[in-house]
Amino acid sequence: MGTMLRLPTSIKSSPLFPSLSSSSSIFLCKPTRITGNLTSCGGAHNFSTIVASSKDHHGIQDSSFRGGESFFRNVLAAVETVYLSKNPTAKAILELVRSAEDDRICYDHLAFRTFGVNNHGIDSMAKFFLDFGYVQREELRFPAKKLKAFWFSPPHSKHSDAGSGVYGPLPRIFISELLVDQMSPETQKIIRKYTESSGNGESHAALASALGSLTWNKPSYSEFQLLARESEYAAWTLVNGYTLNHVTISTHRLKSQLRTTGSLNQFIEENGFKLNSEGGVLKVSPDGLLLQSSTVADSSLFQFADGTTKSVPCSYIEFAERLVLPQFKDLPENKVEEFHRRDGFEVGNADKIFESTSKDQLTRKVA
Repeated sequence: MGTMLRLPTSIKSSPLFPSLSSSSSIFLCKPTRITGNLTSCGGAHNFSTIVASSKDHHGIQDSSFRGGESFFRNVLAAVETVYLSKNPTAKAILELVRSAEDDRICYDHLAFRTFGVNNHGIDSMAKFFLDFGYVQREELRFPAKKLKAFWFSPPHSKHSDAGSGVYGPLPRIFISELLVDQMSPETQKIIRKYTESSGNGESHAALASALGSLTWNKPSYSEFQLLARESEYAAWTLVNGYTLNHVTISTHRLKSQLRTTGSLNQFIEENGFKLNSEGGVLKVSPDGLLLQSSTVADSSLFQFADGTTKSVPCSYIEFAERLVLPQFKDLPENKVEEFHRRDGFEVGNADKIFESTSKDQLTRKVA
């Protein structure tokens, strides 16, 4: 059985940006089954914590970068380029933020969506990051949406201090999956049909993301509609596949007047962009140390297998501010480093951020 504990949860650029050089209640459960890289727990739970054996001197999970870092970052740049080419809002906002006092942009995290069936779930995308030294961290559960997620902390890199974007500090990775077995028989049948049609596509998730290509066949519009009625997450994943769902600007790492989420939100709205209002524009963790907001997703035309062309939701951009942990509150500002700030993710915040691709948000009128 699990136990409730109070624990501290502690662009040089992409081709499109040549000038961009808690404490909270966590439910810990005893692992009862290990499958691949993911650990599941017996009984109901909110989080399962997987602790790496290696920790740095701050007590935070740490690992060293493995493999060719230049190759790894070039893959991230290709993933980012596909994302920016499909999402003009994200591209425009990154340019606006960068132009404020010629600021440096650092990514807090990159997020991906997957189908938890036929090996197309979290493992399929996580393998690429684990191979290069990322460490798997907590599991998050979203029962109402029938989703689960894991986030992954980046390895230590000696080459990220001066860079921006994907060439800056390595971002956290957030990967979610739809719990397909919990969906209706009709939805399961459609998802299994397409994931099975991809052959060994689950082995090429990172490549698919870098190419902006589905690993399965295009669906029909009627199938997309059926999925959307039950799960907008499922419908989004069916037409977007492993495409990057969003990047997140680390607001506290900005040097301009935009370095708080509140001021950045105001700046974005003043420039005519719509923010996700689900649960309020500003999503705040119970400990008050993780502040997040996001835009509403862009849309683009998608030609379905039956020849129908319709507008479908694409991706969005998020903003995250991590405040200093209470035990470090007396540190001078110029001495505060990332490990002094709130780490990890919050279910309540993430649950509302998922709504950035929902029909309610895409069709919402701005007052």
